[in-house]
Amino acid sequence: MIHPEDTIVALSTPPGAGARAIVRLSGPAALACALGIFGASESVDPRQRRFYSGHVRLPELNSALPADLHVWPGPHSYTGQDVVELHSLSSVPLIQLLIAQLLNAGARAAQPGEFTMRAFLAGKLDLTRAEAVLGVIEAGDRTELRHALAQLAGGVTRPLEGLREDLLNLLADVEAGLDFSDEDIRFVDQEELLGRITKGLAQLTLLHKQLEQRGVDRKHFRVVLAGRPNAGKSSLFNALAPQGRALVSPEPGTTRDYLAGTLELEGLSLELIDTAGWQADGGSIEAQAQVLTSKQLADADLVVLCLDSALPATEREKALLLSMGPPQVLAVATKCDLQPAPPRLLATSALTGVDSIASAA
Repeated sequence: MIHPEDTIVALSTPPGAGARAIVRLSGPAALACALGIFGASESVDPRQRRFYSGHVRLPELNSALPADLHVWPGPHSYTGQDVVELHSLSSVPLIQLLIAQLLNAGARAAQPGEFTMRAFLAGKLDLTRAEAVLGVIEAGDRTELRHALAQLAGGVTRPLEGLREDLLNLLADVEAGLDFSDEDIRFVDQEELLGRITKGLAQLTLLHKQLEQRGVDRKHFRVVLAGRPNAGKSSLFNALAPQGRALVSPEPGTTRDYLAGTLELEGLSLELIDTAGWQADGGSIEAQAQVLTSKQLADADLVVLCLDSALPATEREKALLLSMGPPQVLAVATKCDLQPAPPRLLATSALTGVDSIASAA
């Protein structure tokens, strides 16, 4: 169970070499944990919001590590608790030692999203802004980032607050009218009442569509390449995906796991999946590969069935072509530089070009 009063610690910057790494703590013992390894030239005031220059001493290092200490006393902090940050050089082994010392001092490793969860529980963020933080983190392109930043900046919260205030005022007018029903006093007439309620419903509908659109934007359209072993799936994957990295070999069954890449096509971001070829289970590894392939097919928005142009279709391939979906199935002929494509199939070749499948997608 996650206890909100635990003192938690996490690296708040990307791991790896760099000029600065930020290690953040939140909780009642945040400052005490940090002061166990941090030394400053002046005394640290736990009630004052400021930063201190100093150094960090780690047991496995002979010299001190330059660092800054930033202090945010609660409740005036992101999480509503005492928050402390240690800023130092971004070096993987050094940061690992630093965090290990903080864990030994009584902190525990933060769970994913736990800092934001505490901000939500403390009333620092409402639910829409908490979701927007996740949207910013998971944004895959500029469009997704723009939507998430707009929501984080109050693009949903501010209209909801205005609507709430208007409805409360409307409720007060209606209640006042009921209190003075015996007198000839009207605080709001029926036409105005219906108009303000209609306006509120329209605004809620618009905000709901905005939230739905942000959820749709974050989900890539999944295209799965499927077919028998050595049907040209990996070669097609490498030709379509800019960061193609599938291992290609004339030996059937080279792909044992699925590979994922991103394809940008006319402003649409597609997630392209290369799967293991269909074959009878020949062992535990092959069986696991077939399970992964089946799962990717079930989660696909579109299955691109790769058919070797020199071979007749198998019964399984014919059954997939006749299925009504979902997912939808698009049959393409591969290796068309060696053999012409059969009638009514899109011709593709990883060597000479893949324009026909790109235009069809």
